[in-house]
Amino acid sequence: MSGGSPSRKVLRFGEFEVDLPAGRLFKRGARVRLREQLFQVLSVLLERAGEVVTREELQRRLWPGDVVVDFELNLNTVVARLREALGDSAEDPRYIETLPKRGYRFLAAVSEGAASELVRQHRVRLVVLPFSNAGGDPGEEYFSDAMTDEIITALCRAAPDRLAVIARTTAMQFKNSEKDVARIGRELGVDYVVEGGARRGEDRVTVNVQLIETAGQTHVFARKYEAELRGIFGVVDRAASDIVDSLGLPAAAEGRRGDAPAGGHVRKKPTEDLAAYNDYIQARYDMSKGSAEGFAEAGRHLESAIARDPGFALAHDAMAEVHWLLGYMGYIPPQKAYSAGIAQALRAIEIDNSRAETHALLGEFHKTLEYNWPEVRREMTLALRLDPTSPLVRLRCAVSDLMPHGRLEEAITEIERALESDPLSLLMQAWLGVMLVLAHKWDRALDQAHLLLQLSPSTFWGHFIFGVTYREKQMFDKAVSALRAAIEVSGGMPGLIGWLGLTLGMNGSAAEARSLLDRLHGKAAQGYVPPSSFAWIHLGLGETDNAFEWLDRAVDECDQFMMPIKSYSFFDPLRADPRFRALMRKMNLEP
Repeated sequence: MSGGSPSRKVLRFGEFEVDLPAGRLFKRGARVRLREQLFQVLSVLLERAGEVVTREELQRRLWPGDVVVDFELNLNTVVARLREALGDSAEDPRYIETLPKRGYRFLAAVSEGAASELVRQHRVRLVVLPFSNAGGDPGEEYFSDAMTDEIITALCRAAPDRLAVIARTTAMQFKNSEKDVARIGRELGVDYVVEGGARRGEDRVTVNVQLIETAGQTHVFARKYEAELRGIFGVVDRAASDIVDSLGLPAAAEGRRGDAPAGGHVRKKPTEDLAAYNDYIQARYDMSKGSAEGFAEAGRHLESAIARDPGFALAHDAMAEVHWLLGYMGYIPPQKAYSAGIAQALRAIEIDNSRAETHALLGEFHKTLEYNWPEVRREMTLALRLDPTSPLVRLRCAVSDLMPHGRLEEAITEIERALESDPLSLLMQAWLGVMLVLAHKWDRALDQAHLLLQLSPSTFWGHFIFGVTYREKQMFDKAVSALRAAIEVSGGMPGLIGWLGLTLGMNGSAAEARSLLDRLHGKAAQGYVPPSSFAWIHLGLGETDNAFEWLDRAVDECDQFMMPIKSYSFFDPLRADPRFRALMRKMNLEP
């Protein structure tokens, strides 16, 4: 089978080509990412080009059944975002005409034909769905998740110029999902899905793999792999090679012989000690829980893995990430966490200098511990050179190398590129929301907050982005309400309390803001509280001297809320103050 289905017909209008079955839009051969609802509206309009498509028809298509939404507001937003993607205008439309109180009409001529060469050569997009736990033992769930990770990693190495693999974070959103392959294909814009299951016995492993084309839900191949447990890495490589061969990707098949894996070389095993590997994959499973308890359990497994194999680079990398998360999320004082973490990251690179994500993580540590921007840049540049397709590397570059210097447009671009292969990552989408706020893109930030609440209504991110955006727009009642909701769903996160206090103070609610200061002091007696939380409230109350005391402490303690110092609008009245310039110098940033 040839990758990318070159015979597939596409619709053309203007400088655009649309592959409706695959859910993909191209502009002069370059992929234009559209959210599912935007693509659905475009599809309906193209199918009925020249005709009026009523608002009621679009409502049934976008929000079927009993889904309750503010229909008018949401449809207007969807159409506005679609126009933005097409470079269209409501006032002088080339493509989408608004018919007041009736609906919309697609104006441009639409033709059907074969895909252009640029579109045919576009990288094949593929997602590996979470492998099922074929043994049925809940205690082995981490093993099937690990096999999903390993297959994704192997495919990412196989043919990076021709194969785009959806990242694990997004793939895992479909665990136990009842969505069919065609719908997943449309939502992610992928050509193929890989499904499978893994079973581990006492000394053997069995992995079943299926490759399915999404447009027609056609099985390309299905295969079972069995081996002794010590041959697990060979099983993963053979499965990846078979997938690549079935896609007919020349770059991947070139130079391979026999059972050699994709790319023409045998992958070095991450460890020869299977017990150490088992501890490692259990740790990754525990880390994915995102809780203090999960991180603690992960740390114990990683300590065991490193004790068994001190040369296990991935275990050192994971331990560095555990320390990073513990410090970043405020579970322990940041300096303590980051000092332990950077040592693990350096050890991982000493063992294996080729892993891009580890170099990017080391760059983050150089930012947090030392404000050493040349080293941050060096590590991020190296990481991007080692793996320019890694969404995690691009996110870390945006957050640690670009955002602290106020290079927000570049940071937004990097995150948007990362989202191409990890569109359902809550962390990626949340950071995009933060960058949009810092860049004063209020309407897009509000859209992003809506998306975050759809992705994960039980987490604080959507409420937080709403809160800080409404505060910037001087809509204080809405800001306070959203920030209260963020604090509630977060379980009272101290960092969020500071943002609420800032907003209350700016809105003249001094008594309540002071009560939050008392609350934070009580929390600080029991555990770590970011100094910035105190500073924000004093700023809201107009107590500049007290605020500077806490800001100075925040910089000394590596408080990560200080990293956007160049971009916070509420700092604008302070920028001429010598104390503010001193803060910038401490962070090695130009005032």
